[in-house]
Amino acid sequence: MKIYPIETGNFKLDGGAMFGVVPKTIWQKTNPADDNNLIDMSMRCLLIEDGNRLILVDTGLGAKQSDKFYGYYYLFGDFSLDASLKKLGFHKDDITDVFLTHLHFDHCGGVIERTKDGLLIPAFKNAKVWSNDKHWKWATEPNPREKASFLKENINPIKESGQLEFIHRNYKEQIGFDVLFMDGHTEKQMLPKIAYQGKTIVFMADLLPTIGHIPLPYVMGYDTRPLLTIKEKAAFLDLAADENFYLFLEHDAHTEICTVKHTEKGVRLNETFTFNELFN
Repeated sequence: MKIYPIETGNFKLDGGAMFGVVPKTIWQKTNPADDNNLIDMSMRCLLIEDGNRLILVDTGLGAKQSDKFYGYYYLFGDFSLDASLKKLGFHKDDITDVFLTHLHFDHCGGVIERTKDGLLIPAFKNAKVWSNDKHWKWATEPNPREKASFLKENINPIKESGQLEFIHRNYKEQIGFDVLFMDGHTEKQMLPKIAYQGKTIVFMADLLPTIGHIPLPYVMGYDTRPLLTIKEKAAFLDLAADENFYLFLEHDAHTEICTVKHTEKGVRLNETFTFNELFN
């Protein structure tokens, strides 16, 4: 097995929305905001080369939306999914599996492309696309709070393509790694848990967006069940500190991987790493 980080692009979000009830005077110490109160965010995906399978975890925002849509998110930098794959010698057609942690547009937007004629087609024509039945129902019958994050043009064409598959309980047989389910951010978000080179890597998706979100009350305003997020995060971070998990951060624009430790104030940041520092 080989694993590669895949940078698909950077964007900005409102810092207050990202930290919920935590005051700006506190959260800006770890996540400094610009003059518009926006903080830097990444859309860092993970590529897993495992035998004959090439598995992409999440896809970033994609490139099919309007300039007006992208203008809301202040995209910056030169990263793209295609360029990151090409740098490693891969192409979208090589991907055998796309594993979507959840169906919010910044995680699944790249799974469907729009042709010059306006048709919506699969970006990964040879891949199975993995979700789970409970999250799929949640996303296709969205609540008012999340409706703007579940875009029909990202979701419906997956099923229409015939590529959609659902994860069940035999995770390792289906996808080759363990899966942790979390319900605080959205119903049945899936976090890959991967054994690699003697370490345990957990792809954090939106349970832990950045290192600034490690303290328990630091929960996004986007979460549908913030008290449940706190409970899930507490249990996970205790385990991560006990077992020295390496936390792969999808949304932290400045930190790829971190570990955590127990302190008198609770679980806190231990060390940060680049992927290459650990595995190359």
